[in-house]
Amino acid sequence: MSAFSQRTIETIRKNEGKLLADWSANLDATGASRDSRISHAEFEAQTRDFLRLLVAGSATGDAATLAGNEWNETRGFLEKLSRSRAVQGFDASSTANFIFSLKRPLFDQLQAEYTDNAAELATQVWAVSELLDGLGLHTIKTFQKSREEVIARQQEELLELSTPVVKLWDGVLALPMIGTLDSQRTQVVMESLLQRIVDTGSEIAIIDITGVPTVDTLVAQHLLKTVTAIRLMGADAIISGVRPQIAQTIVHLGLDLQGIVTKANLADALSLALKRSGFHVSKGA
Repeated sequence: MSAFSQRTIETIRKNEGKLLADWSANLDATGASRDSRISHAEFEAQTRDFLRLLVAGSATGDAATLAGNEWNETRGFLEKLSRSRAVQGFDASSTANFIFSLKRPLFDQLQAEYTDNAAELATQVWAVSELLDGLGLHTIKTFQKSREEVIARQQEELLELSTPVVKLWDGVLALPMIGTLDSQRTQVVMESLLQRIVDTGSEIAIIDITGVPTVDTLVAQHLLKTVTAIRLMGADAIISGVRPQIAQTIVHLGLDLQGIVTKANLADALSLALKRSGFHVSKGA
């Protein structure tokens, strides 16, 4: 990576106001600086801080690699910027454009400065382009990583919301399942249910699969794992919502659910759970 000359650094410092104005105009043209998710004052502060860091990193002498210590503060700034943009819902291109839109204002200033030396102008334009490209790529990498973390966290939250553990009665918990079971979701289900068993001291857990569209070998295995975990905690498990189609599928697959109590619906499962808890359930007159 080519280094900025001292003349280029002084040009940037001397024309800071003009550079910031032209940079802001470029961002305005794309609508980036008018986005309601970020205030105009914050946007101005970010452009000002980045230009200051760009000059500071370039002025330290050895700018051969962005991995050097002279760029620590700049990388930290861009990583913080990328994480905040990811959380705010910006996309990768608009985040990277924050860096790339500075190219044209810098090129214009260099062209005005190096009218007497075409060879040096080409060298410095290449240095600016190479540096901003590297910083832009670092921004994109950080943004993608941050976005993946946001998505993973949201998926975990959705899994938790889609598998609520409900206390139906003293000592009786219910877990209504909706959608397809997979390994990740089964893990969340077991952790959530087992923790609730511990917290409430419940002795019976009802797993309702009324909202599970199909049961195949994999789904059945996940259910068996959950039931086994419940039993290891010293509680009993009842599976409810076993519709005729699901019952036929289980038979056709030759799955062994021996020893597992099943009921056609949640009401029957609750009735059985109450009886096991010592309550007498009867219909009113």
